[in-house]
Amino acid sequence: MFVRNAWYVAALSQDIQHSLFATRLLNEAIVLYRKKNGEVAALEDSCPHRRLPLSKGRLLGDQVECGYHGLTFDCSGVCTKAPGLKHIPTSALVRSYACIERYGMVWVWMGDADKADLSQLIHINEWDNPDWGVNRGDAMELNCHYLYVTDNLLDPSHVSWVHQTSFGNADIIGLPLKVEVGEQGVTVSRWSTQVEVAPFYKKFVSFSGMCDRKQHYEVRYPSVAVIKAVFLPTGTQTDDPSQYPDDVFLMDSYNFLTPIDENTTRYFWFQLRNFSPNDQTVSEIFNHDVRSAFLEDKEVLEQIHKNLKHKPAALDLPLDSGPMRFRRKIAQLIESEQADNAVTV
Repeated sequence: MFVRNAWYVAALSQDIQHSLFATRLLNEAIVLYRKKNGEVAALEDSCPHRRLPLSKGRLLGDQVECGYHGLTFDCSGVCTKAPGLKHIPTSALVRSYACIERYGMVWVWMGDADKADLSQLIHINEWDNPDWGVNRGDAMELNCHYLYVTDNLLDPSHVSWVHQTSFGNADIIGLPLKVEVGEQGVTVSRWSTQVEVAPFYKKFVSFSGMCDRKQHYEVRYPSVAVIKAVFLPTGTQTDDPSQYPDDVFLMDSYNFLTPIDENTTRYFWFQLRNFSPNDQTVSEIFNHDVRSAFLEDKEVLEQIHKNLKHKPAALDLPLDSGPMRFRRKIAQLIESEQADNAVTV
């Protein structure tokens, strides 16, 4: 169902304190908490005795006490106390997960903790660039499978219909898409020249008149999307960033999809921009307008999920090429993991 040997966002850093935080990823219940040294721990949210969620218990220092009979577990999942027993049962263990904080979020490796690979975590070049502004988004839950969201994030064409008052406009309808499949993921992009600046961006683009616009929609396996918006004055189209004019508008939107289960997805995001680095008003406008656009996606995707469960799609369109290639690779990754697990067993 899911790729497990990967990093998934479990929570915003600000939400994890020295207390028990229950969540669910890939249909697994997890409890997160911040240890006294500031690091985050992640455990299976289930006592092995009667399966009461550990999040219903108490945090004692850096250890979790079950609220039913007091079995206590350290951050590695080892039981350190079993009241009333002379010896702690060898089966008194809970799974621990590798986790790390990056970009204001807590990431959990959902596969074998011994295989946790920091090199697989996305690197964001402009995160610490003082010339770039950032609006730190929040999160929302979508009642749909996460692959419907990746479909959407590999489809630049949908903006002309779903986001008519924000990201889209009529000028870009029907323009051809370029699909690239790489080791990290799939990218769908296109240039539109001598077009109107779409409504969302018009408030911030510093040049006047028509524009050359690039839509870059990239989704990395298994569920990280990088959406890049490039607006240049008409006649200055280029794929070489070093040749961008000074008044170029750049916005990089980072989108992190965490499957809760096969019917629900938690969606985290933030945007980086090449202007107004310390302008909180601009960041608030970005947050409000981007969330409003994502709510438009939410309405569409939830309806798609509901309807496709009852009746499959009758056709595919050329614009589905990117999403379909992404899905094929995800299926291959899942099959490979299952084969490896079978050999191990």
